[in-house]
Amino acid sequence: MAELFDVVILGGGSGGYACALRASQLGLKVALVEKDKLGGTCLHRGCIPTKALLHAGEVAHTVRHSAEFGINSTLTGIDMAAVNSYKDGVVSRLFKGLQGLVKHRGVTYFEGAGKLISANTVEVNGTQLQGKNVVLATGSYSRSLPGLEIDGEKVITSEHGLNLDHVPARTIILGGGVIGVEFAGAWNALGSDVTIIEALPRLIPADDPDMSKGLEKAFRRVGIKFNVGVRFQSVTKSAAGVKVTLEDGKEFEADLLLVAVGRGPSSRGMGYEEVGVEFAGEHVAVDQFCRTNLPNVFAVGDLIPGPQLAHVGFQEGILVAELIAGLNPRPIDYAGVPRVTYCDPEVASMGLTEAQAVEKFGAENIATFKYDLAGNGKTQILKSAGLIKLIREKNGPVVGIHMVGARAGEMIAEAQLIYNWEAMPEDVAPLLHAHPTVSEAMGEAHMALAGKPLHVHD
Repeated sequence: MAELFDVVILGGGSGGYACALRASQLGLKVALVEKDKLGGTCLHRGCIPTKALLHAGEVAHTVRHSAEFGINSTLTGIDMAAVNSYKDGVVSRLFKGLQGLVKHRGVTYFEGAGKLISANTVEVNGTQLQGKNVVLATGSYSRSLPGLEIDGEKVITSEHGLNLDHVPARTIILGGGVIGVEFAGAWNALGSDVTIIEALPRLIPADDPDMSKGLEKAFRRVGIKFNVGVRFQSVTKSAAGVKVTLEDGKEFEADLLLVAVGRGPSSRGMGYEEVGVEFAGEHVAVDQFCRTNLPNVFAVGDLIPGPQLAHVGFQEGILVAELIAGLNPRPIDYAGVPRVTYCDPEVASMGLTEAQAVEKFGAENIATFKYDLAGNGKTQILKSAGLIKLIREKNGPVVGIHMVGARAGEMIAEAQLIYNWEAMPEDVAPLLHAHPTVSEAMGEAHMALAGKPLHVHD
């Protein structure tokens, strides 16, 4: 007989384990099934290891340019074995902590490839787990393009890129979105000659165009090359490396090609179609409360349409757990989710882009302001640059905050409060920000938009 649980969760990544922890906290009997390692892509092959690699690159860049700060030092080389050891150590410590937390919360954990065999049953390792509620959280995989074969050596994905035992002398990155520009920044800082190929007209095309301009300017300054607006056509491999050809005939050569064209939902081969789960394209279709078309079956994380972000998965998992427990959670406002790209400089966004605000309110009903971080003391100390862009509904609240610059990812927390509390620029302007900090630029920008600029030409 199948063991009965209040909630059976298929997938132990960000959305799945967040749901398990919250559901257990609310007194529910929970089973969590994961085929690989608890923590999923984010912890083991995504967010955490990539940011560790980026930080190693930041350290290398600082040493290489230390003379600019009056410090005489020499970068004698990059020990990738040691870099990987540092990166893997960060992952390992967080993994052990998560394992302990799941055990402490009383979640029953099953390691193995689970499959949905009915609307209330998951099978793993020959054992059937019956749930009053089932949550699908099987995550995503690295996409490729038709005819582009990933061999793991000369044509690789981000997963392979995180485990290289050397810094490639020359690298081509196919895709100028979040994954592509983060790897470009890390490898450039570690000493690779990097070229990004992006089919759309600009890097980070999902962001506000002013953020793209700021990032592209910074990338040119450090020698990261990019070719935008032309599609990839083919790649040829040889003993020397790879040759990438674009549709306009332009060719690029490098040691390897990193394919960073996005991630697709891991939705096939899991039993979903056979059981009757409804799809929206490749994704599992859900309503605003993450409910599928089947009673008491939910789906969260990269499996469903929406932003592919670990913190979105956390929130969706918590939402579902609270709904199952009989609470009354609010639907997620996806525009109110902070979005950060952790290259150098960082790019962070909150709310609507200018184009989205124009579409929603009309061009005549919005006001924007761009604050140049050249006027920010801490940014100058850090030898960085960038800008903050604010978008408000005319005579109304701030509906969009976009930043490119040093530590933008840390400043997005304040932007999240401003957006989600529907603050007016006049509400933010009187709030004191410590000086000198990068965050005081947020106050300066709101002061200017409220009509009382300080360190800004009016």
